[in-house]
Amino acid sequence: IISYMTINIDVSSLFGEMIMATVTSDVATKKMLYHYITHHAHVHQELALLSINTLLKDCRDDSPTIRGLALRSLCSLRVANLLEYLTEPLQKALSDQHAYVRRTAVIAVLKVYDLDKVVITDLGLLDTVRGIALSDRDAQVAINALSVLAEIEGKESLANAGMLIPLLNRVKELDEWGLCLVMEIAALYVPKEPNEIFDIMNVLESCLAHVNSAVVLATVRVFLRVTLSMAEVHQQVYERIKAPLLTLISSSAPEIAYAVVAHLHLLVSRAPVLFAADHKHFYCRYSDPSYIKQLKLEMLTAVADTNNVYPIVVELSEYVADVDIAIARKSIVAIGQIALETPDAEPIVMRLLQFLELEQQHITAETLIILKDLLRRHPKHTMDITAALDQVDVMSVEEPAAKAAYIWMVGELGTLDPYLLEPLVEGFSQEESSEVKLEMITACAKLFFKRPPECQRLLGKVLEAGVADSQQDVHDRALLYYRLLQYDVKEARRVIVCKRGDALGSFAETHNSDLLDRLFDEFNTLAVLYQKPSFTFTDLSPPTTASQQDMPTAPETPTTQPATVSLDAAQTDLLGEELREDALPAGQADP
Repeated sequence: IISYMTINIDVSSLFGEMIMATVTSDVATKKMLYHYITHHAHVHQELALLSINTLLKDCRDDSPTIRGLALRSLCSLRVANLLEYLTEPLQKALSDQHAYVRRTAVIAVLKVYDLDKVVITDLGLLDTVRGIALSDRDAQVAINALSVLAEIEGKESLANAGMLIPLLNRVKELDEWGLCLVMEIAALYVPKEPNEIFDIMNVLESCLAHVNSAVVLATVRVFLRVTLSMAEVHQQVYERIKAPLLTLISSSAPEIAYAVVAHLHLLVSRAPVLFAADHKHFYCRYSDPSYIKQLKLEMLTAVADTNNVYPIVVELSEYVADVDIAIARKSIVAIGQIALETPDAEPIVMRLLQFLELEQQHITAETLIILKDLLRRHPKHTMDITAALDQVDVMSVEEPAAKAAYIWMVGELGTLDPYLLEPLVEGFSQEESSEVKLEMITACAKLFFKRPPECQRLLGKVLEAGVADSQQDVHDRALLYYRLLQYDVKEARRVIVCKRGDALGSFAETHNSDLLDRLFDEFNTLAVLYQKPSFTFTDLSPPTTASQQDMPTAPETPTTQPATVSLDAAQTDLLGEELREDALPAGQADP
């Protein structure tokens, strides 16, 4: 019958016969019969009353196994009308001599509370459970009581010295589940004086060497939270927790190692200087799964400084030829990010330029994207980058982002042969990416002002194709540049070829301190693994500021079709003093 239940066959019609069969001395049979009764009692509530006598009798059995089994089944019937029969055996079981019965009774309190909160309050069972959590001689019973209180009253209500200190004194008796629960409550506790902070850390010191990674991470969270008000001690905590975490990385299963690496990645991002000397621990091993390698690459990027930057870049360069394309791309991005943060980046830039010689599609594409940022950050390497770009066949680049980066550099530098863009202009109408088209229009306009004789015809073609394009952004930009040139060439030059400022100090995308602080507050949760706050993947709502609440909703903008503008061959003479007015849309006057 139990086998039929597991494959979702309805056997509830046998409820009466199953109740009659409960009068047996065989424990295994009795356990299966009680499982059947508790599963179907809510369907046959009247017949469930027939099983009460047998269950109450078993609650007084000499065997603690039978007593615990009967009490668990009695409280699992989920029939509100039978609550009057539960209170007496439940109260007796809470003071039973055997630990198994007390463990079952404590959990039964939560089941009864789910059915009727008033009964638990009137009988004072919560106070009884609180006393068990503080003083029961069996550690597992105490942890079960603590779990019930946390479920009913919330963990925040338990984060007080009266509850926490007795539990911390018993940490050596607790199993992994009990330790993790105590650590969660300890992390919410706010010590009143420095000596209390040191006492808590001294008690939990041994947990950092625990074989279970969950216990180690929970202990790390407590250490980090209780020392937030003491900057020097907080920094010493980072030094103390490094060794246990680095050990877990190399000795755990891949899935556990990923959770540890994700938390270590958060700590490295917050305090990279403290982990700089341990950068070799973040080198990828051949046996590491791809998801661990990607986190290690990010950590190598974070800990790079003047003392270890070149060994790290050499190591990352080895990963560029990895058979996993995602790892190869990530390695190039990591090298590029290190180059952006390094003042003397010439050796790193030279190594990046060597990647273009490999003539691998994904390597070339990722390198071009990085070179665009390097050109803005380190303009002194313009000549080296220009020489390398001259050897790249842009028609072999397939990725839109890489192609757009190449076009941007050609237009921005102005020293490369503008005819490199001619094949792209010829295939403008076949190009699907709006990003590439927009960059092509801008690059041709820039080159027109830098090298007019060579780029006059090129600009005319790209504007004609852009104005006729079906994509709204492309059409608008082409028309904007055309009208600027028609209105005033000098003004168009000022707008399009804007003066380049000083080299960028940093990129806005790299400043994510708010996210790191939020993830740090949610240390040892799934938020760290997903690298996003918990409200983004749970039902919890993000905190809303007053300014956001008062912000009006923006009106919807109606969508319009792009205006059609046709240019003939004569209109491509953009160097002439006069431009034809008949290229404007019908009904529009010259600006």
